[in-house]
Amino acid sequence: MSRRQRIRRLPHERPRLSLALAILAVELVGASGAVFTAQGLASWYGTLQRPALAPPNWVFGPVWTTLFALMGVAVWLVWRRLSSPRAERRARAALAVFAVHFAVNLAWSATFFGLQSVDLGLAVIVVLLALILLTVWTFDRVDRRAALLLVPYVLWTTFAAYLNYRFWVLN
Repeated sequence: MSRRQRIRRLPHERPRLSLALAILAVELVGASGAVFTAQGLASWYGTLQRPALAPPNWVFGPVWTTLFALMGVAVWLVWRRLSSPRAERRARAALAVFAVHFAVNLAWSATFFGLQSVDLGLAVIVVLLALILLTVWTFDRVDRRAALLLVPYVLWTTFAAYLNYRFWVLN
């Protein structure tokens, strides 16, 4: 059996392990953006005029950890469909869209906090929102539950876009 076939079958043969791996992978990749966030928080973010609705900094860690876990479960649900001949093509496309969107998610942290650029961060988050919606749509074509698991992410990122916009207006 080829490596590709083993990867396709893993979610069915070892569902708990593969679910844990999917969540862990998304959490680890997502956490890599914290390098930029920590850098910007320490030197720059505190100097900005904050929007009235900006939550305290401690809120972001638990929220993102929860959102990444939900994304991991959603990815796992789509990954399970790779072994289905009828759904394999859509599942593969959905996972590719997810990967692209996730790179843009990390790019937002790099631009807003790493480059300390509110305006570039705003441009990136607009693209990110569009890609999240595309991800939801492609996931929905594979597994409705996976799409629904991304709804809190859509809502939080919409709120984050609003905050980014208000930071841009105020600073």
